[in-house]
Amino acid sequence: MSAAGARCGLFSPSLSGALDAGRAQARGAALRAGASVEQLDGVQQRAHAKAASVPCGSKDLTTAAGRVRKAFEGYALLQRMNYPGDRASWQADRASSATIPFWRLSQPSTFGGDRLVFGLAGRNTELLAVATFADGARPYAARLVMRDPGRTQGPYLKARNGGGLADNAAPRAASRVFGAETRDAAPAPTLMPTGAKTGMAFRFPREAGDVIARLDPREAMTVEFVIQGRDGRETVRRAYVEVGDFAAGRAFLRVS
Repeated sequence: MSAAGARCGLFSPSLSGALDAGRAQARGAALRAGASVEQLDGVQQRAHAKAASVPCGSKDLTTAAGRVRKAFEGYALLQRMNYPGDRASWQADRASSATIPFWRLSQPSTFGGDRLVFGLAGRNTELLAVATFADGARPYAARLVMRDPGRTQGPYLKARNGGGLADNAAPRAASRVFGAETRDAAPAPTLMPTGAKTGMAFRFPREAGDVIARLDPREAMTVEFVIQGRDGRETVRRAYVEVGDFAAGRAFLRVS
């Protein structure tokens, strides 16, 4: 229906966003269940071909579009959604505030004694990493590292054999690195990891979010925090975030 809706102008932008969210979530579930990317691409191509063969004024298409609109009435009332993955979950919240920044789409992570919340925050859905460090460390830079889909043929999924998220992160040579554009104290307690009294926020380019949405939901990305010690030496602390249903959650936020 997404393909037919786009071709024939059947649905509002909000409803189209809901269909995009559902399609992304279904694709993620199929990949986690063992379907291959090639199989899913084939299904999508056949669906597009089928949609292209049906006249926009078709009675069957009109009936199907009406059913989609009816189903959307309940979906549009949802304010929050949880998207569980293999090892972590995304929490989406469509509410917004003009004065208090809070997470719209988020995933927590623990690395050593430090904690992180990563995702989209605020009315402008900025891509943020907000971290608190047990020893009071203050990183001077942060990097977001993920597989480069333009240079690779698929994800690296060694953790499927029992490892942790780190085993599902692509090697550096096959990755794309985004440096944080800003570094600040966490702007509000609502963005900090649960129970944290202090935190640092790093904002990443919007382009990084577009790349994340193209990744396999089973793989992981790395948030690197660069810290300079008193002796001048640099150390890097790494947190891992599961890609999961980031694409579905981001599409859900566009539903109004």
